[in-house]
Amino acid sequence: MPMFKISEKPLLKLLALFLGATFASLATPAQTFPLIDAKGLELHKVKAEATEYLGRKAVRLTTLSQEDQSGFALLPGVDFQDGTIEADIAVKIMMPPGVRMPGFLGIGFRAKPDGSEYELFYLRPKNALADDQGMRNHSVQYCSEPNFGWYRLRREWPFVYESYADIQPETWTKLKIEVAGRTARIFLNGSTKPSLVVNGLKGPNLHGAIALWGYAGEESYFSNLHVTPATAVPVKNGAEATGEWDVKYGSDAGPFQGTMKLTRDGPNVSGTWSGDLGEKKPVIGTWREGYVELSFVADWPQGRDGAPGPNKAVLEGWIDDGTAKGRMRVDGRADGVWVAQRKTQ
Repeated sequence: MPMFKISEKPLLKLLALFLGATFASLATPAQTFPLIDAKGLELHKVKAEATEYLGRKAVRLTTLSQEDQSGFALLPGVDFQDGTIEADIAVKIMMPPGVRMPGFLGIGFRAKPDGSEYELFYLRPKNALADDQGMRNHSVQYCSEPNFGWYRLRREWPFVYESYADIQPETWTKLKIEVAGRTARIFLNGSTKPSLVVNGLKGPNLHGAIALWGYAGEESYFSNLHVTPATAVPVKNGAEATGEWDVKYGSDAGPFQGTMKLTRDGPNVSGTWSGDLGEKKPVIGTWREGYVELSFVADWPQGRDGAPGPNKAVLEGWIDDGTAKGRMRVDGRADGVWVAQRKTQ
């Protein structure tokens, strides 16, 4: 009977991969924070105390100042990149009747150790009860502090980073945040469908701390928080903008295509756009660790909804190696998502 010799090298490689994956998973175990006391929390502009709310043990946050500002508490020993964050949260509004204060509370993630930068999903439960549809659409919101607060995102990209959800003040809401690379989703009260999807997180940090976030004029309650890490999506910051890019723009006014030729000088980007929205249109913008904000004067074409003529086009998003994607608008004409593939560098 013939004997077959098995090479040791492939077996060793498989063993190394298996052990590497095993040790990687052991290095980032799931973490549970019952939040029945304030032990270990790092407080920023808030007071934290153990309490009971609606029959559940919890941590209550109140801001040190009653001025129009937020505060938060960082969880100890967490360095979160990708995965899920689950918690039960509730808000009790303490402002007197007639004062517009719909409640603000949420969970920050990928925070710097000093809390100076973080991504944030937060809820405004009282907005969900409003008769004004505009206010109802501000029930669930995303922002990225300090550079992309709610005001900037709402003015530049209306209703893209906020939405309606069927939630209530002064009751417990079950929250789950899923993060994968530059995408994050928030799910509420056990729903399998996200209440808000953010494609292209604005902050530069790919990992960091998790924060309990509250606001002035209220009591914010947090309980039963779980962190479950996942294998990190292989994205990294600092990708180069210089090169020739094939761009596809899927908008609510129909599809467009074009080519951008870009050159970067430090944080400044310049170049040209040629395609469906005009030929050799000068492009200007900025670059920050691979995040770009670009604009040019587009020629809105005859035959599309809206009068033809010049309109400002704005693109923002992340470059990751040879691909890029983000949001794009043509002011007063179109809004949607752009994707690009690098042709040359």
